[in-house]
Amino acid sequence: MTLPLAVALGDPAGIGAEVIAKSWERRETDGLPPFFAVGDTAAIEAVWRGPVESIADPSEAADCFPDALPVVRVAAGARVVPGHPDFDGARNSLDSLELAVGLTRSGAASGLVTGPVSKAQLYSIGFVHPGQTEFVAERCGVASDLVAMMLAGPTLRTVPVTTHIALRDVPEALTVERIVAKGRAAARGLQRQFGIARPRLAVAGFNPHAGENGALGREEIEVIEPAIERLREEGHDVSGPHPPDIMFHDRQRRAYDAALCMYHDQALIPLKTLHFDDGVNVTLGLPIVRTSPDHGTAFNIAGRNMADPGATIAALKTAAACVRHMQNA
Repeated sequence: MTLPLAVALGDPAGIGAEVIAKSWERRETDGLPPFFAVGDTAAIEAVWRGPVESIADPSEAADCFPDALPVVRVAAGARVVPGHPDFDGARNSLDSLELAVGLTRSGAASGLVTGPVSKAQLYSIGFVHPGQTEFVAERCGVASDLVAMMLAGPTLRTVPVTTHIALRDVPEALTVERIVAKGRAAARGLQRQFGIARPRLAVAGFNPHAGENGALGREEIEVIEPAIERLREEGHDVSGPHPPDIMFHDRQRRAYDAALCMYHDQALIPLKTLHFDDGVNVTLGLPIVRTSPDHGTAFNIAGRNMADPGATIAALKTAAACVRHMQNA
């Protein structure tokens, strides 16, 4: 029997508790795998009146899942007010993430789904990682350069080579080694977690029209093309660099399994345009399965019963599918 998934609630003042609770409500209609939440039960009770059952051990989750949302409780220091993040909530979200990672690494959970957090709030309590991806990688003993953040929807998967840095800093951050590392992680992740025997990677250019042979920039010539050649020498199926403005229409998307993009928005804009309500963040290169819904805390609608659970449901389904592929590999 497959173990349940661990779901970190995220910032208790955001929409994480609401979308997780709504996902549990749709457990039967959407065929969701058993899961348990990790976080403050007060965050759930502040936005939802459904049944909640505190559990001491993840092994209890499967038995109570049909009748109540199982929660491994992480106590917070103050009353939760949806839409009003604070220091205690940030600390609680980090503690919940830490525990959920630990339970998954120990084998008590089959995979990890992380709820939305506020980077600004986390930074206020001394969080030093660019995001949850890098934090989870460190806790798993994997260098952040060896993991890749994949954004996945039903018709598109994208992998940003650089993530949470200013756009003006991207050219300096783009190196042959970095592109190759992300390409390797993407290819191996598609094999291990998605069951694609020979993944096809399409690499985006950095400049308009992929640089126009150097007329609009030399990143393609000096960095991206050498990285592509190295990946090909290693046996990977890689094409590009492609002009970014023509990579994401329907016909072109059918020609590759994932697009390797040079910076955050180049990867996330097409993904969110096509799959705003069912996009999933998948971390490739870890010894565990980790996914998350591809949206933020949405403090502006927290507590107003407006949050759509579609992306969380997709993250749960994707995590379960990745677990199956890894078990069968």
